[in-house]
Amino acid sequence: QVRLVESGGGLVQAGGSLRLSCAGSGLDLRGLGMAWFRRVPGKNREFVASIYWERGGDSYGDFVKGRFTISKDIDANTLYLQMNSLKPEDTGVYYCAARPVATSPYPADYREWGQGTQVTVSS
Repeated sequence: QVRLVESGGGLVQAGGSLRLSCAGSGLDLRGLGMAWFRRVPGKNREFVASIYWERGGDSYGDFVKGRFTISKDIDANTLYLQMNSLKPEDTGVYYCAARPVATSPYPADYREWGQGTQVTVSS
């Protein structure tokens, strides 16, 4: 059973923006470390951003360079990824993930995964 449900992907032109959402479905996100990963063509799953649900404290992959912002809505039990200044190389499938307590940049550390949402950036 998938307990993280992503949405918000789509097709956007280079330089545009998208906001991805990840809702907990039957999964309370409080106390969890949350992250976004992506799988782009020709690469393994890549760390995008993470945030600790209780105290914040976000971190980002090196390629982000200030373009993306991870955030959360506690009342809505939802994680977000605001992506600005998108580039064609950002094209891929974006996944949210959860693990107990702390965050990590390594996919193998996460127990819960969403189904992924496709992001396509045209040049």
